[in-house]
Formats: sequence, structure tokens, C-alpha cells
Amino acid sequence: MKIVIIEDEILVAEDLVSNLKQINPDVEIVSILSSVKEAVDYFAVNPQPDLIFSDIQLGDGLSFEIAKKITIEVPVIFCTAFDEYALEAFRANGIEYILKPFSTESLQKALFKFQNMQKVMAGSIALKYEAAMATLAAKNKNSSNTIMIKYRDRLLPFTLDKIALFYLENEITYVQSHSGKTYAMTESLEELEHKVDTAFFRMNRQFLVNRNAIVDVTDYFPRKLKINLSFPFNKDIIVSREKRSKLLTWLTEH
Repeated sequence: MKIVIIEDEILVAEDLVSNLKQINPDVEIVSILSSVKEAVDYFAVNPQPDLIFSDIQLGDGLSFEIAKKITIEVPVIFCTAFDEYALEAFRANGIEYILKPFSTESLQKALFKFQNMQKVMAGSIALKYEAAMATLAAKNKNSSNTIMIKYRDRLLPFTLDKIALFYLENEITYVQSHSGKTYAMTESLEELEHKVDTAFFRMNRQFLVNRNAIVDVTDYFPRKLKINLSFPFNKDIIVSREKRSKLLTWLTEH
């Protein structure tokens, strides 16, 4: 069985190779590709294998973009750190996946399913992806807004009500949950400001705060306001006198 692996974390790829070899010594790993571009270039000039194992989120985009540029005619098993809720859409649209961190048992099940469902899993990967994403988008539209936060090799979904604030420090954006956990993010505060709802207010260049994280505000000389949060926070959040009136109106409405 010839296999191509698409994974941008070399240690994860090596672990996958080791596990596959342990399950089936006859497995031949034809190539390990680390990006959308590399995969598109590879499949443009090389024959497709019997099976592809692919991470979903690569450094230069989603691996589904490969199938939009190159016709994939073989089954793909996605190795992903997406939370279970997001994968309901994949399951409904016939896309096979295994969750990271994967085990030998999960790989054995995936290979067994591949052997029994080759025709079902093969072909039209791009169409299946588009259907899955449409299902997922509709689900998210009808539920609480969610921000996906990348942590190591996982994508963690946080509903906005669980997020206390976003802030900028040393030009890096961070998100802090009400539970006190903090994660670095790739988005800027400007981008996040467009993603969140009216429960968040841009206090200044550095802070985007959730209303449910605010206990009260106090006067701060001269005619500025200081935000007091419901949990210990070692940074002062100061609102300028120009924004004072707008903030007080927002607090009243929310």
C-alpha cells in the first residue's frame, strides 16, 4: 500500500510513519509533504498513491485547498485536532478522519475502514469538503459565536461568552478566558473586533473586553475611566476621555 502524508509538523509526520509501519510493515511511504503548495506541485507531476493521510490546517492554508487545484482520485484520511463538534459536519458528508493525538488503535480502525470503503471514500474530496463546511457554517450561525484558538497542534473552540478579553502585548495578541487560561493568537485586535459581537468593547489600542468580565468603572484623572475586572489582572485598562461617553452608553445598553 502506497501512502502520501501531508503534515507540516515533522515530529507528527514521523510518529505517523512509525505507527503505520508498526501496523503494516508492507506500507510504503511515498512522500511526506508539508504545505498546500508543496502538495499541489507534487501531485501535478507524480502519480497518486493508494491512500493519503493529511492534516487539515497547514502553514499556508487548509489542506482542502489542494483538492480544489488538483483532482484527488484516491481516499483521504484527515488527521486533525479539530474539536468533536466541528467534525460532525465531516462525518455527515462522508469524510474520514482521525483525531490528534492519534493512537495505533485509531490508525488501525481508519485503515480497516479504508479497506472496506475505498469507493465511498475516494473522489470528489473538494465537493465533500464544501458540503461539510456549509453544514458547519450553518450550525455556527444558529449557535453561539465561536472563536477557534490554535494551541500546539489543536484547535480549541471558545464561545464568546467564555472569553473575558483580548489584549495586545509586545505586538502579540492574546486571549484570556474567564477560567484564567491565556493563549496567543495570530489575528490582530482589529480582525478580532470584526469577529466578535456587541458584547465586546475596544477600550483602547491594547484591549478588547467582554462586558461580562467588567465589575465596574472608576474615574481616572483627568476625565478618563479605569476598567475593573471580575478577576485579578495585572494590567491597567484605561479608557480615554474621548471614548468615555461611548463606553458609558455601551455599559448601560449591555
